[in-house]
This record gives sequence, structure tokens and C-alpha cells, in this order.
Amino acid sequence: MNARGKWQGMLAIARFNWPFYAVAIAVMILSVIGWLLLDRPGSKVGCAIVFVLAAYFLLGSLSVSHFIYDRSDLYRWGWLERALRGVNMRQAIFCHCGFDEASAALLDRFGGVQWQILDHFKPRQMTEASIHRARATFPPAPGTLPSPYNAWPLAADSGDVVFALLTIHELRSEAERGAWMAECRRCLGEGGRVVLAEHVRDAANFLAFGPGFLHFHSPAGWRRCWESAGFRSSDKFRVTPFVRIFVLSKT
Repeated sequence: MNARGKWQGMLAIARFNWPFYAVAIAVMILSVIGWLLLDRPGSKVGCAIVFVLAAYFLLGSLSVSHFIYDRSDLYRWGWLERALRGVNMRQAIFCHCGFDEASAALLDRFGGVQWQILDHFKPRQMTEASIHRARATFPPAPGTLPSPYNAWPLAADSGDVVFALLTIHELRSEAERGAWMAECRRCLGEGGRVVLAEHVRDAANFLAFGPGFLHFHSPAGWRRCWESAGFRSSDKFRVTPFVRIFVLSKT
């Protein structure tokens, strides 16, 4: 089995997004200096507020990341029993957008399943430095197929389940995500299922990640994408307050 380190998730988030955390630390240092040097009470209060906000972002987001990726059931996979209930999974498709830290664990867990791993990464479209750092840390697994998000190199009706875990939000427009969903539908056989795990643009993720929650998409936006491709939602639930699982069925 591919065991995860106790702090692997949080350390990965810090590594991939280190410029934001470096800025937060710099702001904290400057606010302390300002509080020590400035004489006006109002200025001191302002420096204290800035310090608290920067510390909240730094410590809050890292603590939540540790909770989600290292302490919760997300990568212990107990939630898959609910997501896959009633499915005879013989052929599975795992999709990512350049950052894959989960396929090896799933291959270990479902050893009798035939897997296809698709990498939708496009460096000219996915330009955020964090995803490039993540890709350098976790290169594609052996056997991964480079794949346009809207033209998979797979035959129709060739899969029972498509897995997409914390990745398809990198397709920034609803049109792109709708096209990805259409390929899910084409490649899934009768009774096929999509298991989609995502942060969403909601209050919990705003409290955890501040303005970074805008990188995620709203539940309504996701619903429009899968409905445009002809899927229905057969189940939805949370793994922690911050990650939602959408289970979609081919209609």
C-alpha cells in the first residue's frame, strides 16, 4: 500500500503555494515593526488587525489543509463505499489535470480493476505556478495517457466509473467542464458513474482559504455542467465541511 505521511497534505499545500505564505509572513513581520515604531493608537490598532488577518490566513489555511488532507477520511477512502454502492467496477478511468497523488492508492485498493489514467494538463492554459510546482513534485504515474479534456483517447462505453478528485476545477470555464462531462458520458457504459470530489465556492471554504476560495466553482455551476452532459446527481455528501463528493449517474 502507498502510505501517506502524517503531514504530507499540509506540507504539499505549503510547498505548492509558498509565495502566498511567504507574503503572509512578511506582512506579519512588517505589522509588528509598525506596531513597535508607530506612536498613534489608531496606527497600532491597524497594525494589530493586519497581523491578525495575516496570521489567520497563514495558520488557518494550513491547519484546515492538515485536517482535510492528513487527518480526515478523504485519503483513507472509507467514503468510497458509499460513492460506489451498487456498481460492479471492472474498468475505471482516473482523470487529473497535472497533479496526481491519488491514482497509486486507488490502484492498490482496487487491484482487480483495469485502470486508465488520463492527464488533461495543458501548460499554456493552466498557467498557475502552483499547479506547475505540484506537477514537478508528483509527475504522472507510469502508463498515464496525455489526453485533451474534450477528446479522450478511449473507446465509447469503455468504463464503469470515472474518478476526478480535486482536479477538474482547473478547467476554468463551464464550457470546458461541460465538455469534460460529455466525454465522461461517452466513455461510460450503461449504468456508469462519475465520482467527483471538489472544494466549492461556499462559506466554509471562504473561512478556510480566504480569497483563495474563488479558485473553486459553485455547486450550481457544477450542476449546470453535468446536466448539460446528460448526467443526474444520484448522491452528494461531504468529506469534512470543505470537500464535497458528487456522484453522477449516466441517464
